[in-house]
Amino acid sequence: MSQSFFGKLFGGKGGEAEEKSLFTRLRDGLAKTRDGLAKNLDRVFLGRKTIDGDTLEALEEALITADIGVNTALKLVKEVGQRVERKELSDTDALRDHLKKRIGEILLQDEGHFDLDGEKPRVVLVVGVNGVGKTTTIGKLAARFTAGGYKVIIGAADTFRAAAIEQLGVWGERAGAHVVRHAHGSDPAAVAYDAIEAGKARGADIVIIDTAGRLHTKHNLMEEMKKIRRVSEKSLPGAPHEVLLVLDATTGQNAISQARHFTDTVGVDSIALTKLDGTAKGGVIVGICDELKIPIKFIGVGEGVEDLRPFDAKEFAQALF
Repeated sequence: MSQSFFGKLFGGKGGEAEEKSLFTRLRDGLAKTRDGLAKNLDRVFLGRKTIDGDTLEALEEALITADIGVNTALKLVKEVGQRVERKELSDTDALRDHLKKRIGEILLQDEGHFDLDGEKPRVVLVVGVNGVGKTTTIGKLAARFTAGGYKVIIGAADTFRAAAIEQLGVWGERAGAHVVRHAHGSDPAAVAYDAIEAGKARGADIVIIDTAGRLHTKHNLMEEMKKIRRVSEKSLPGAPHEVLLVLDATTGQNAISQARHFTDTVGVDSIALTKLDGTAKGGVIVGICDELKIPIKFIGVGEGVEDLRPFDAKEFAQALF
């Protein structure tokens, strides 16, 4: 699906005033992260004009404290040191501009856009640990897609939590999306299978399947994910077409650990990063892009449906600084 479609669907192409309003919401949602990053960098540059060893050491600490991640922070500082040696950076003003540019480049390289082209229905398997906002993210996506004229089926395959099934039922009614659900404690793979079958029978454009979110270190949970993948493929060859991992920005570096576990076990095609508005740890998005090379497709910067938005790297970098 084209980027212009998402601009229309998520409210980004509704005129200059609307675009400004949406950017303002994004900027406001990133206030805590921006303040944390800015304050860390201000401490580095305060009273310094030239770049020396102490500056680089302070910069490394500032980036790590901003939750960008140790590996990414070390890489950025190493690059700065090399540029200083080549006389390409000589003062802290130039260093600040360089950091803005480099962080923007890191974000841009893993920007992704949701694909609804190809065989229908498109099956999206949504994974993530409990508490990251997974079920709410599914509901918001369904609401946006149905508002855009797409027919959506939701599979409530997190059968271990009755609350999740009920929550998706509410979202389905609100969004006008059919929800396939079984009794609490039923086989999650059976729900996934029935949801895809319903999608085929009803001519749906997209099937979004929720999954259980117990701790990613639980072996049985990951085996359940593998089973759902196998059953999905049986119902519709090639399904799931995308595995979307939902991560909670407030967990900081633990989000990267979760992403590695899910990628190694079930494979992850894209990421939705939620709760950016409630944390100063939003810098983790830089580490995710730099270390994992998994496209970030959605970010959550508020409670409203419109606050789940496609990830625009340039816009995000502008709002971040």
